[in-house]
Amino acid sequence: MVRPIAVLLLAGCAFLAAQGTGIRLFFHLSYLLLGLLALSALWAWLNLRGLDVERETLTQRATVGEYARERICVRNRWPLPKLWVELRDESELPNHGGGFVASLAGRERGRWTARTLCTQRGRFRLGPTTLISGDPFGIIRLSRQVASTSEILVYPQTVDLPNFRLPSAELPGGQATRARTFNVTPNVATVREYAPGDSMNRIHWRSTARTGRLMVKEFELDPSADVYLVLDMQERAVVADARVVAARPAGDEREQGPWWARQPAQRPGSPPALASTEEYAVMATASLARALLTQNRVVGLVAWGQHREVIPAERESRQLFKILEALAVLRAHSPRSLAEVLTAESQRFGRNCTLLVVTSSLDERWVGALQQHLYRGVRAAVLFIDPQSFGGWRDPEPLLRRLAELRVPTYRLRQGQPLPDALQEPPGPGSLVA
Repeated sequence: MVRPIAVLLLAGCAFLAAQGTGIRLFFHLSYLLLGLLALSALWAWLNLRGLDVERETLTQRATVGEYARERICVRNRWPLPKLWVELRDESELPNHGGGFVASLAGRERGRWTARTLCTQRGRFRLGPTTLISGDPFGIIRLSRQVASTSEILVYPQTVDLPNFRLPSAELPGGQATRARTFNVTPNVATVREYAPGDSMNRIHWRSTARTGRLMVKEFELDPSADVYLVLDMQERAVVADARVVAARPAGDEREQGPWWARQPAQRPGSPPALASTEEYAVMATASLARALLTQNRVVGLVAWGQHREVIPAERESRQLFKILEALAVLRAHSPRSLAEVLTAESQRFGRNCTLLVVTSSLDERWVGALQQHLYRGVRAAVLFIDPQSFGGWRDPEPLLRRLAELRVPTYRLRQGQPLPDALQEPPGPGSLVA
């Protein structure tokens, strides 16, 4: 707005000078400046008309550390050329480089691909887009917003755990309930004749060939132990390393979530750094879910963040994506303590269940709640995210000693420590792995 006002003031001064002196040159100068201003405004306005913007998200889902790709197409529908058009992206995805400057001939279409390193988990909006253009003299700049949006879901970072074995998995894993189920499980109870409505994937072809009639399988509940990942997302339990958080440049208003969940700026191609116990816990939970499902375990998730998130234990192929989608958007905004969560979900945990608790809480009340589950025959293991390594001042040793007294296998993960090293199998129940 400064340049148009300056041109107007200059035109006004020239007109006043012409009125005071009567010199025709000042009259012509004032008319020329006003005409130039009108021409510039018309040029900038026309330069933004007849443009269509299309966004194509090539990566609907990505993982932290991977690249998200998006194709942006700008089409000029008019026969008049567009000398320069700036496309400014207003996406929420951090470090998204979707902006560029283009020059389009008449009826021309331009395509550009934006490639962005995903450094933060979550659900992000891509778009809208703002088109900016002006006149060749640089006097007026106009903008027009194009409300074209899409979404991308960024899964949390995961780590390969090829040697991890849950200690409780080595113990007897529940009881054979012999209860029939409509779901397909690895345990076939019997075969019977085909009835209308039975799925074709239940047909037992060997029995069909032997009897000459269509025979289908009936399944019973899986007798192996269910594994529930219990993720503590209480807001008060989060500890962040101020040194890592301070590494982020100021002024990034597109960051989502609280300050402790924000990640520092990354160099291209470098693995994302984790700034808080919350991000370590989410990364560890996602990695454990993938490792356990790879071992054909029945895995579920319990986490109370900004909302209650409970995924029943299953071993289907879709289960990992359910857990990753939940962890992608889950934030440590819960006022509920881990002790309250364990008590509220107690009916879900039976004798054929193993709990894997991921927490950084130093509140010993959750150990008492876990003890009540142990008395009921529930097995448990704990992955403890050491808040002291993030700058916390409280000593976690008293809580860890109490877990050792209960003979609960406990893993201790410190900041900067590789997760596979922290998850080395302890020698026996009740051991403390540092």
